[in-house]
Amino acid sequence: MLYEHQGQSPKLHPSAVVAPSAVISGDVELGERVQVLHGAVITAEGGPVRIGAGTVVMENAVIRGVSGNAAVIGDHCLVGPHAYVSGATVEPEVFLATGSRVFNGAVVGRGSEVRIDAVVHLKTELAEGTTVPIGWVAVGTPALIAPPNEHEAIWERQRELDFPEYVFGLDRDTPDLMVQLTDRYGARLARHADDREV
Repeated sequence: MLYEHQGQSPKLHPSAVVAPSAVISGDVELGERVQVLHGAVITAEGGPVRIGAGTVVMENAVIRGVSGNAAVIGDHCLVGPHAYVSGATVEPEVFLATGSRVFNGAVVGRGSEVRIDAVVHLKTELAEGTTVPIGWVAVGTPALIAPPNEHEAIWERQRELDFPEYVFGLDRDTPDLMVQLTDRYGARLARHADDREV
């Protein structure tokens, strides 16, 4: 399904193939021979989405462009089932495995692998050819790549990246942080009320 969102309609190269149950919404461009499989969602939520030639977006993957951060996926990438990319740049020939997550402002260098359930955190940059092992977390620049049981080391790097401020413009110490965050985010997402199928 293709949707116009905030006056922008998806642009698909004639050779791109989108499964009938996938959703493509807003300022999204799919390059030559892009394949989008069932259940995938590619949506411009305040920032554009650009997907390069020969890339495959598998079942139930989510790719979101967000305010302040476009989602850019390079040529010949594989975005695995249930992978999640929000406002990040994924350079050409990258493998994002099943359940991997790449967050706002991150850059995944050419030829890298983000393996099953691995995370590339906010504003993290991976050098060309980097591997993030199964279930591990990459955080910061230069990236600390650590297993999830090293929570304290990850949190030290993660804290300075300041997710609430960077993504939502809110101070982490705001007394009613989650109330303000959900109200602000809900208002942004309510813009879908006027979407229309194209």
